Amino acid sequence: MSKRKKHEEHEEHENHERWLVSYADMVTVLMALFIVMYAMSTVDQAKFDALKSGLAEGFGQKSILSGHDSVLSEANAPMGGITPELATQELNDRESQAVQAALRTQNTMAAGRARADAEAEVDRLNGVYSRLQAALKKHGLQDDVQATYDDRGLVVSLVSRHVVFAADLATLTERGREIVDTLAPVLREIPDPLQIDGHTNQASGKPRYYPSDWDLASARAITVLRRLSEEQRIPGERLTAASYGHERPLIDPRKPGSQEINKRVDIVLVSGESASTRALLAEVAKEKQQLAAAAKASEAAETEPTTDTTDTPDEHDTTTDHETTAEGAH
Repeated sequence: MSKRKKHEEHEEHENHERWLVSYADMVTVLMALFIVMYAMSTVDQAKFDALKSGLAEGFGQKSILSGHDSVLSEANAPMGGITPELATQELNDRESQAVQAALRTQNTMAAGRARADAEAEVDRLNGVYSRLQAALKKHGLQDDVQATYDDRGLVVSLVSRHVVFAADLATLTERGREIVDTLAPVLREIPDPLQIDGHTNQASGKPRYYPSDWDLASARAITVLRRLSEEQRIPGERLTAASYGHERPLIDPRKPGSQEINKRVDIVLVSGESASTRALLAEVAKEKQQLAAAAKASEAAETEPTTDTTDTPDEHDTTTDHETTAEGAH
């Protein structure tokens, strides 16, 4: 019994904390690694050369680094973009062709998405413009406004010859105020930001009451902006103003009557779509307009009376057709 007890007293127990030694070694090595990486991240040629020499001596070699003296010697040189050719230069022909095909597919899909988004945005903005026209038509003002598209969105131009400002002035005429007030309820309901662009015509000389065309165009834009904000309660955070002076005529200044129309204010409904989508708005809008015009012409042609070609017309029938045409022209 005593021998068994003595043997149990000398029995060694297993140490469950030996992993701490290995863990501490690993932490030390990681700390050294990060110190070295930090030292290498500093753009200092002298420090880098000293580190290279120290590591070489420590490993008992002439140099453990080959190639350029320093990867940091050209740290301040501009880096070019990674082109598809550069990214695939180490691939074989088959792999390179597969990568190029994938890139083309991706670009095609992106272009298709931008096109679809542009078509949807044009449809939406056309709907807004239809509402604006309906409001103007109730007051007989539908011909005083013209719409175009650019890479910002829908541009609603106040172009009436009765509007919008008297010569050299930034005060809205009575008709100009009526147009702005008619547009405002529809503009208030939509979420789009509104940019008010001021323009002058291309008359020679500077304005009578302003130092330059820029000042006059800016005053006109501010006049419309303040009316939309103060009188029509459109939130100010949605409104901005810009002046273009005489630099952006709506029609050719050489045409008769152009000076009255180019003296205008544009209300731009700024689209929230991406730049690539907005760049397609004008093109898509033009195509839709052409399609609509072609459909309207086709519909008109179908509704016109046609002669019956099943029977051979005689002299009497021809006379009747001629008389009908003459009567319609009258």
